[in-house]
Amino acid sequence: MRNLLGRINGWIDRLANPSQFLKFSSKVLPWLGGLALIGFSIGLYWAFFKTPLDEEMGQTVIIMFVHVPAAWIAQMAYALIAVSSFGLLVWRHPLADVSAKAAAPLGAVITFLCLGTGSIWGRPDWGTYWQWDLRMTSVLVLFLLYLGLIALRNAIEEEVQAGKITAILALVGVILLPVIKWSVEWQQSTLHQPAGIIRGYVSVEFLIPLFIMAFSYTLLFFYLHMKAMRAEIFRRRTISQQRRQVREFSSKEEQNLQTP
Repeated sequence: MRNLLGRINGWIDRLANPSQFLKFSSKVLPWLGGLALIGFSIGLYWAFFKTPLDEEMGQTVIIMFVHVPAAWIAQMAYALIAVSSFGLLVWRHPLADVSAKAAAPLGAVITFLCLGTGSIWGRPDWGTYWQWDLRMTSVLVLFLLYLGLIALRNAIEEEVQAGKITAILALVGVILLPVIKWSVEWQQSTLHQPAGIIRGYVSVEFLIPLFIMAFSYTLLFFYLHMKAMRAEIFRRRTISQQRRQVREFSSKEEQNLQTP
């Protein structure tokens, strides 16, 4: 067991190196993109043409295959930001801040998709697009938290300081995840549906395409996340190279001025 843990830690340490990550991601990205495309093709075809109409929701049940996976990934993305922030503050991993920064915009977009599809899906059943219950309000707060992380990072010019401050905010915001998870159970009067999958409320005809879509969402998220991380690494390398060239030029200019 110790040997296995040692190998895993060694692999993680090697992957935390930007150069190693670039090599690894270049090999993995085509597979992630291809599998995500295949998964979405199968899942959407199954959802639109193979699933029966729901007795209560009718055709609007199709929105479930977009909304539910988006809700899962919205929370998973924030959990990834929190883990990356912890890695930055505690272990100072080189790619931890890159991972957190790359995940925030993706999480914001997916959370917005979750809110939008949820409102459209709930309108026929609830009679309104929005209700200020605990589940919907907490997801809205999650979306605003994503925007806050992005805005805070952009407001601070110094890269290291921006990473540390946003990491602290991200860790504080983790408390929101259990609130979202258990909000329906905590609030007695809510329009939002309970966790039907765990309680067995969802039939197999809907479960299979739902899991396919959730798996495809996950693959797409990590595909986009890796792409964003690669772009951030190249951006930081370019900035570092430019600063080094400026320092070298300034040093040469000083030497020329000092030469009689």
